Amino acid sequence: MPLLTFDILEGRSEQQITQMLDAAHRAVLTAFKVPERDRYQIVHENKPYQMVIQDTGLGIERTDNIVVLRVFTSPRSEEQKALFLTELCRELHEQCGILPSDVMVSFISNTRSDWSFGNGVAQYVTGEL
Repeated sequence: MPLLTFDILEGRSEQQITQMLDAAHRAVLTAFKVPERDRYQIVHENKPYQMVIQDTGLGIERTDNIVVLRVFTSPRSEEQKALFLTELCRELHEQCGILPSDVMVSFISNTRSDWSFGNGVAQYVTGEL
């Protein structure tokens, strides 16, 4: 049930974006062991002046292939998050040519009762899942 929102610079092709989303989904499947159709992804394309992503003094060099990813999810273990980060960077590099230094991720945790998948119902609370 993670919801992934991607911020990227505009200019990538539909195929490149699809490859990026598919790669990220494989990382979700591997790290979080969710069902195949547990896929929620949104892409925001931005003009270069709309994204300022530096390095917090870590010496990380960025390119125009930058991907900023927010992962909204129920709590995950540190091991799951670490595996996701590793798999995400591997998938994006191997399948899309995106360098690990161009991948920034933030996890936003919430509880299962914070989710509604539709119909005005919090399915985890009502037991509909």
